[in-house]
Amino acid sequence: MTRRGTFELFIEMLCITLGAVIAAFAVEEFLVGCTILDGGVVGISIMLNSLLNIPLGLLTVLLNIPFLIIGSRKMGKGFIIKSGYAMLIFSIFLQVFAPLRNMTEDYLLAVCFGGVILGLGVGIVIRFGGCLDGTETVAILLNKKFKFPVGQTVLIFNIVIFAVAGVCFGFDRAMYSLLTYFITSKVLDIVENGTQQTKAAMIITDDAKEISEKIYQRLGRTVTIMEGEGLVSGKKVILYCVLTRLEVRELRDIISSVDSSAFIAISDVSEIIGRHIKRTEDLIGSEAAGKKEGD
Repeated sequence: MTRRGTFELFIEMLCITLGAVIAAFAVEEFLVGCTILDGGVVGISIMLNSLLNIPLGLLTVLLNIPFLIIGSRKMGKGFIIKSGYAMLIFSIFLQVFAPLRNMTEDYLLAVCFGGVILGLGVGIVIRFGGCLDGTETVAILLNKKFKFPVGQTVLIFNIVIFAVAGVCFGFDRAMYSLLTYFITSKVLDIVENGTQQTKAAMIITDDAKEISEKIYQRLGRTVTIMEGEGLVSGKKVILYCVLTRLEVRELRDIISSVDSSAFIAISDVSEIIGRHIKRTEDLIGSEAAGKKEGD
């Protein structure tokens, strides 16, 4: 790794650390004291902490480990390392902030400020290539295998968690938790510079074959290859790829490792119509199904 690459990695890990600390502060100082849940693994951990009195930081680490193991073979190595680090820092600082007095006992203030600060912290972590919640990793894997939308999958997970919280702690807590989740999601989107779970990447490069192969190997995404011509640079190859926002950082790493001079434009996708083929076996299965119907 070059000196510049090492410095960039240091900055990324520093920002991930900052984001994890901010998120831990929001959870421990605003949400836990009022028994307001975050979504995913953190929400489950808060429930178990209230019912069993097990340290929240310990629960968060233990519950996230299976999700990291599941994602280790399918997600990029960099994503898994950064996510594991972020989860560890998050869990440690949950314990650091636990003895401190809660910032407020007013539920509405806890929802609003806790949601905003939590969204800020999680957004920073995601923007620099990490993840704080294992359920998002599972959602990405389900998207790759079964094409379930990532955002909708996470939302379904959280609705189930909030419903259980309503049974255990009262439905007013479930409603506060759901409101916190929506506030966090909106702030996260602003911090992460995107309002959609799905992104489209257009890549103009001289190394199209190597980049497209690495995208397929590491992200499981196929690309559309087009020919273009620049006014000054002449003939170029253009790659078009649809992916989730959590995969954008991995895409940047792939491209920078092959062609540092490539031009990349990443935009939001508001809607996808039709069947997006992500793996060769999907295409083969689709053709086989068509032949079977024809028979």
